[in-house]
Amino acid sequence: MDLFSRFGDAPRLCFWQDATSGLRAVLCLDDLRLGPAAGGIRTRTYPSDLDAVRDARRLARAMTYKCALAGLRAGGAKTVVLDHPGLKREAAFAVLGQRIEELGGLYLAAGDLGTGPTELAAVAAHTSHVRTDEGPLAEAVARGLVRCVRACAEQRGAELEGLRVAIQGSGAIGAAAARALAAEGARLQLTDLHVGRARELAEELGGTVVDPAAILQAECDVLMPCAVGDVLGEAEVRALHAWAVVPGANNAVRDEAAAATLVRREVLHVPDVIASAGAVIEGVTSAIMGSPAAPHFDRLEATAREVLERSLAERRPADAIARELAEARLAAA
Repeated sequence: MDLFSRFGDAPRLCFWQDATSGLRAVLCLDDLRLGPAAGGIRTRTYPSDLDAVRDARRLARAMTYKCALAGLRAGGAKTVVLDHPGLKREAAFAVLGQRIEELGGLYLAAGDLGTGPTELAAVAAHTSHVRTDEGPLAEAVARGLVRCVRACAEQRGAELEGLRVAIQGSGAIGAAAARALAAEGARLQLTDLHVGRARELAEELGGTVVDPAAILQAECDVLMPCAVGDVLGEAEVRALHAWAVVPGANNAVRDEAAAATLVRREVLHVPDVIASAGAVIEGVTSAIMGSPAAPHFDRLEATAREVLERSLAERRPADAIARELAEARLAAA
């Protein structure tokens, strides 16, 4: 099998490496039918180069669907930087910025898992096509998450005030979501692998701290994974006490078996391509479209309602319905 056949029907892929800095990165430009591609820069270790490519492809496709479902004139992309002991971060991300600049605005980058302010600053020193202000983007994700929690509550005839929400992860997105939900009167259960971070947030908002190993089985109304993806497999879904799942993390539901189990258990699920689309709405409307973000958040909530209603009525996974809606807009582009 040759190198290219290993990637099957992969869309546009850029492979970048720099011996001096140790940079090894993959950019996947998934779809450009609606406009330039938007997506974050993820930094982590991978078992193999092929695993890195697969992750970039999956995440970029999710970004394409986020843009399509939110009514944005943009496509999806994702960069993954392979972390390793020889990576000289500042120099490597400077080179990455140069490569992004060479694309001439075809790709708008932002932060993602493992890529923080220092790395983004190094990228921004060489290109204007990157968002470095993580705070507004996290707050935008939170804004979308609250809209989607409200859609779930309405489906159950409940109110946001008093709703028990368990949030996995107290980083930028988890903390922003917690603050936004607390302002609506939700009761919070918080966790993080850095226990002190969760404790500080709980003290600030009047929430409770849950052991990281127990958060997925917390006694709550809504579970909100805001850390890493692939946390809800079939076994985890069977053990859920929550009646709704609204993820802030990408690809929180691991596979089709887990998605089918959510349907069987009648657990409401707003797919991450809808629930966590706030950041790309904020980024694309300000940097590419030059238009207000508010109508796109309204569309996000309306789409969440439609997907929830159809999933219940048709007894089909919400992920599948969201994909169909996104593909329909892409086909019409």
